[in-house]
Amino acid sequence: MDLILEQKKQGDKSGSVPQREAPDRSRPLADVRNIGVIAHIDAGKTTTSERILFYAGRVHRMGEVHEGTATMDFMPQEKERGITITSAATTCFWNDHQINIIDTPGHVDFTVEVERSLRVLDGAVVVFCGVGGVQPQSETVWHQADRYKVPRIAFVNKMDRMGADFGSVVSQMQAKLGAVPVPIQIPWGREEQFRGVVDLVAMEAISFDESSLGVKVVSGPIPAELGAEAEKARAAMIELLAERDEGVLAAYLENVDVPAAVLKEGLRRATVAQKVTPVLCGASLRNKGVQQLLDAVVDFLPSPLDVPAIQGEHPKTHEVMTREADDFAPLSALVFKLINDPYMGRLAFVRVYSGQLKQGQNVFNARTRKRERVMKLVFLHADDRKEVDVIHAGEIGAVVGLKQVTTGDTLCVENMPVELERIRFPEPVISMAIEPKSQADREKLNEALGALAAEDPTCVVSVDKDTGQTLLSGMGELHLDILKDRMFREYKVQANAGRPMVAYRETILAEGRGEHLFDREIGGQRQYAELVLEVQPAQRGSGNSIEFDVPAGRLPSEFRPAVELGIQDGLMTGVLANYALTDVKVSVVGAAIHDQDSTEMAFRTAAVMAFRVAVKAARPALLEPIMTVEIILPLEHLGDVLSDVSSRRGHVQDMVNKETVQVVHARVPLAELFGYSTAIRSLTKGRASYTMEPACFDVVPEAIQQQLLER
Repeated sequence: MDLILEQKKQGDKSGSVPQREAPDRSRPLADVRNIGVIAHIDAGKTTTSERILFYAGRVHRMGEVHEGTATMDFMPQEKERGITITSAATTCFWNDHQINIIDTPGHVDFTVEVERSLRVLDGAVVVFCGVGGVQPQSETVWHQADRYKVPRIAFVNKMDRMGADFGSVVSQMQAKLGAVPVPIQIPWGREEQFRGVVDLVAMEAISFDESSLGVKVVSGPIPAELGAEAEKARAAMIELLAERDEGVLAAYLENVDVPAAVLKEGLRRATVAQKVTPVLCGASLRNKGVQQLLDAVVDFLPSPLDVPAIQGEHPKTHEVMTREADDFAPLSALVFKLINDPYMGRLAFVRVYSGQLKQGQNVFNARTRKRERVMKLVFLHADDRKEVDVIHAGEIGAVVGLKQVTTGDTLCVENMPVELERIRFPEPVISMAIEPKSQADREKLNEALGALAAEDPTCVVSVDKDTGQTLLSGMGELHLDILKDRMFREYKVQANAGRPMVAYRETILAEGRGEHLFDREIGGQRQYAELVLEVQPAQRGSGNSIEFDVPAGRLPSEFRPAVELGIQDGLMTGVLANYALTDVKVSVVGAAIHDQDSTEMAFRTAAVMAFRVAVKAARPALLEPIMTVEIILPLEHLGDVLSDVSSRRGHVQDMVNKETVQVVHARVPLAELFGYSTAIRSLTKGRASYTMEPACFDVVPEAIQQQLLER
């Protein structure tokens, strides 16, 4: 620390800028890229990631998802199902740049992995299927990237597939995502005849030698049949860029044919500023286009120096604080994921934003306000670990040995603490009861559930107050199935699991008023409090709010926190079936105190009781999760599928005819979708596929609500 301060003093005396990078870094900060690969399920994320690792020399044999050999899909459940379940991190090098990659799941049940990965990344590669285009989960991950202001490039994959249409995908990006896509390539050939790409910046045709698995790239003049299309596409690209970048505009006004170097610089500035999204194309499975994608990652996505400095707040004063990407700044690192490694124990994945995280160092947890010692540091390559002495600013790695951290914690230095914004996670929508097979298994089960919940914030463990059952809640049937499978395999737990159940919520449909006088003697002391509350429905999805509309003389400030806690207690338990209440606005409108006998406990109890009276008077109702479902099916089965959707209380939003298939978008209650994969296979003779994701909560119809409450 003294050395750092001395360096800064010397920098100040000489008038020069203080040094920002440690001499032992493997690459300068400007040459580091932290990127994620995100997409809808089955768009080809993991296949693309495998090719990136192969061409960058990180692996010497390409793994295949369909063979269960993909490097980034290392969990047994991923190999068996051919899908990505957990985000995997690795590092590779391309054109003398260090690229830290996180490959994320595409299935909506594991959207938490995308959420926490995007929180710590500087850029993203969004993979779209050339046939499917912008699909439901494509929209979800795009909006997640919007929320964290992550610059993106797009890769339209599977251009060799029947029905692939590059232009259609670009149009869908504009219409469905509100993006400004800028194609910097056009495909050379279609479907089975897909040969390569035309680079609109350098104006050359690029093909890939299949005998060398695409390692050998052949550049040449653009074929005559593509000349006119390429000129038109390049002109459109330059016009789009000129509208959004002053450098390109100045060059364009001098000469319509803007030089390639100027275009690259303009594309980089506009991409980092999130004004445009460069679009490339290829066929990862056939080893075409991935090397140009790597070039685009280096050329257009930001380094840690290009993105705004991270902001947080002082844990005590809540003063806004900024941390620059600087090895000599005070440490700030965000824990974005926890896993239990069978050999190393608990691993905390971290992104270091400023300073240096060193082995043996004491770090301060801004949430717990406690110090912990860093036992080991590792860099990650899927399920392999490489021990290192230091993780520098702008890098991603993992810490071994931290016992009290949770996802979203900030590690910093105690004398200059900062707390970075925590990661937001969706609420679980489905749950199942789980119990040990014998009393001897109970402790093992509790340990396993605790470990799973620590790893995955969307895995919630609770106890039903009425039945005493342990409930495991998650984001969908597949999520619960994976959690159950991991319990049995990894933690060797012998347990019985019940059928999945919907996680309902409660709300109110009208206004209500409740009052309660709490006046009792407890333990020889009188407890007195009187409260009047009003409740009214809030906009669906807006959550709960509490406000005080009562003079300080009638409800002194020292009792207000207790009243708020009491109302929170009521919101957590509901009045119909012990489900949490949501979308309720609570107003405290009246109160009375006794000078000697009013206590915090009395006001907390009075708040719960008055709240329950008010809610019962406000037409309480059950809410159920509604899912957006996309079904892709042959036209001849359309009638049967629509009839089935209707029988499940579903509403069709729209239907799109895509040459050989029909795409149906519908909203269906989650309660009606259990076992849907089997049902739709039966209806369409195995020819249909579907995906679903949470859309909103909506009121359960009265007849069905009555049935649920009578169970």
